[in-house]
Amino acid sequence: MTENPKHLLNSIPEPSRPSKIPKTQDHNDQEEEEDKQQEESNMSKNPRIQRYLIAIEYIGTRFSGSQQQPNCRTVVGVLEEAFHKFIGQPVSIVCSSRTDAGVHALSNVCHVDVERISKRKPGEVLPPHEPSVVRRAVNHFLQKNEGDIMVIDVRSVPNDFHARFKAQERTYFYRLLSGSEPLSTFEKERAWHVPEKLDLHAMQEACKVLVGHHDFSSFRAAGCQAKSPIRTLDELHVSEVPATPYFPSVTDKEQSNSSLEDFQACSKPQVDRPINSFSNSDDVIDANVKTNQEFGIRRRHQCYVVTARARSFLYHQVRLLVGVLKCVGTGELTTSDETVTAASPMAPACGLYLGRVKYDLP
Repeated sequence: MTENPKHLLNSIPEPSRPSKIPKTQDHNDQEEEEDKQQEESNMSKNPRIQRYLIAIEYIGTRFSGSQQQPNCRTVVGVLEEAFHKFIGQPVSIVCSSRTDAGVHALSNVCHVDVERISKRKPGEVLPPHEPSVVRRAVNHFLQKNEGDIMVIDVRSVPNDFHARFKAQERTYFYRLLSGSEPLSTFEKERAWHVPEKLDLHAMQEACKVLVGHHDFSSFRAAGCQAKSPIRTLDELHVSEVPATPYFPSVTDKEQSNSSLEDFQACSKPQVDRPINSFSNSDDVIDANVKTNQEFGIRRRHQCYVVTARARSFLYHQVRLLVGVLKCVGTGELTTSDETVTAASPMAPACGLYLGRVKYDLP
C-alpha cells in the first residue's frame, strides 16, 4: 500500500488491511450502472409528472433509519406521509444515501415524482407547484408531527434526474468529544464521548494512509450489499473544532479582551490560556482551579471532527474508519500495528452526520 513501514496498516496481512490497487477500473461505476438500468425500467414516463429534488435534515436518533420499514418510524416514511397530506395522493421517495438508525443528516437528498391533481375537480391535472410552495407545505405537515425532520431545499429537475445515481460525491462528518467530564445533556446522542485524551497528530497521520483508492474489505460490515469492496476515499481528515453549543462566559470575554489588549500593547503573552472549547487538558483544569473558576460553569470537552468524502461508501465504512482513528488517537493502536481492524470497535451511530451530497444540477 505504501513504501513507508511506519504507516498504519502497512504490514497487516490480507484481508485485514485496505490494499492499494491500480485505478484501472471503477467497480462502483459498474454497480451503479446496473442498478440504474433496473431503476429506469421501472420509471414512469408520464409527462404530467414533475420530479422534485428535496434536501432534508433530520435527527437520526428519532428514526429507525432512512429507508422504509414496516412498523418502524423512518425518514422516508415520515416524508412520504407529509407529501401525501400535501397533495392528497401517495408518493414514492428515493434517497440519495441510506442512513442507519441514529445517524443524523445535515443534508440528505431525495427525489419524488408529483402529479398535481385538482382536489376540487378530481381528474383535472394542474400545473406543477413551485419548489418554494412544496418546501413550505411539506414542512408545515412535518412540523405538526415531531419536528425532528425538515425540508431545507427543493428544486424542480428533469424526470430522469436520479437522486442516487446522479450524486457525484458524499461527505460525512463524525464528531468525537474528548474529556473526562460527563457528556452535556445537549450533546447526548450527538457525538461519541471518548473519556481519554486523543493524539490529533497520530490520527492525522493515520488518515494519510487510509485515504485513496483501496480494497476496503476490512472496513465494511457483514451484510454489505456492494458487489465490490473497492472504493476511492477522496478525503479523510480529522481536525479540532469549537465544541457546540458554546456560549462564552463573562470570564471568557474578560480573558479574550485582556489577551487582545496585551497583543495590541506588544506585551508578553499570558501564561494561562483562556478557557475555551479547545482546552480540557489536565494542565488547564489545574489552571481553572487556581484561578477560582466560576461556580456552575461546565468544563467543555475537546471536540474533533472527522471528515470523510467519496463518491460512495461501503456499509458502515465511515464508522469503522472512525473506530480505527479513535484507537490510534488513544494509543491503543500505532502506525505499525498489525491488528487494527480486529481490535478496533465500530464508532457509534450517534456521532455520524451526512453533511452533503454533491450534484451537477441542470
